[in-house]
Amino acid sequence: MLNRLLPLLITLTFVAAACGGSEQLQIDGLAAEINPEECVDGSGKEVTIYSGRTENLIEPVLEAFACATGISVQVRWGSSTQLALLIGEEGNRSPADVFLSRSPGPVGFLESKGLLGTIDDSVLNLVGEENRSAEGSWIGFSGRKRVLVRNIDLVSDAELPSSVFDLTEEKWRGKVAIPGTNGSFVDWFTVFRDQYGTDVAAQWLNDMVDNDARYYPNNRSIVEATGRGEIEMGLVNHYYNYQEVAAAGDEHRARNHDLDDDDIGSLLIITAATVLDSAENSGAANELLAYLLTEPVQSYFTNRTFEYPLAAGVQPNAALPKLSALEIGSVDFDALGGGFEETAKIIEASGIQNQ
Repeated sequence: MLNRLLPLLITLTFVAAACGGSEQLQIDGLAAEINPEECVDGSGKEVTIYSGRTENLIEPVLEAFACATGISVQVRWGSSTQLALLIGEEGNRSPADVFLSRSPGPVGFLESKGLLGTIDDSVLNLVGEENRSAEGSWIGFSGRKRVLVRNIDLVSDAELPSSVFDLTEEKWRGKVAIPGTNGSFVDWFTVFRDQYGTDVAAQWLNDMVDNDARYYPNNRSIVEATGRGEIEMGLVNHYYNYQEVAAAGDEHRARNHDLDDDDIGSLLIITAATVLDSAENSGAANELLAYLLTEPVQSYFTNRTFEYPLAAGVQPNAALPKLSALEIGSVDFDALGGGFEETAKIIEASGIQNQ
């Protein structure tokens, strides 16, 4: 399996090395908001990260961390699913110290393999109990709410459904997009199975396929297609559409629709970080996790990427609706690792990727 995965992964990249002497690492753009005025001297420490978070979203934060701490950072980029499987193949020989995942499912998979270490209590206490592992093996550092994005010219307010179960109706035939193989959809569907049972969840997905649901590879492609009017609506993470509206304003014709608060389609999914049990640089790894939960970085996430901050005391961007949806605390994500692979099999068997 490892040989099949390698072509899909981006080679290790040095994101930022600590600066020594009078030299200063130049960090431009969004990262300037979280970057100190001067970089500290190199500490001689380093941390290796396998990141399932998209490069353009998290790289500025990692650059700023290297600048602020003098810790050298190396990153391997890839999808959360692929990287989790790769770590599973590497086992205790993995060079990774930290794994950053778009969602807890791949982290749960690694926990079920006994490959996760225990995060320092000082880091765990930076977030509420509902946003960290009961075993101390992972923390959440930002939240993404599941929503239905719709084209406001094609779907009126009066037509909007209140539940994902409504989307299998004839009136929505061929009008709903699903990012069927995307990591956040896989995690959401795993929770769906946990909450409703595999039979109900699988039947819903099969009914969506029978109702000609359209497959797109990821959330952003659905948001862009909805804005163009290529598709009426789709199931996505909330923040992608906020980013498009911030960039294009009213020219972007898609808006988020929140399904009912108790609907599985309104689940809050968190991005997760962990230190591997085999980490050679666990001290630097814990420093990185603590940095992700600092006020400047949490504010960066919510004000620039429109995610929900998870660190105690940090308020979300004023544009974001108050969270009253199905919360992470009501779902035992630690128990989902064993369902990760089964979910992937169900999704593949549904044929959604061929729609």
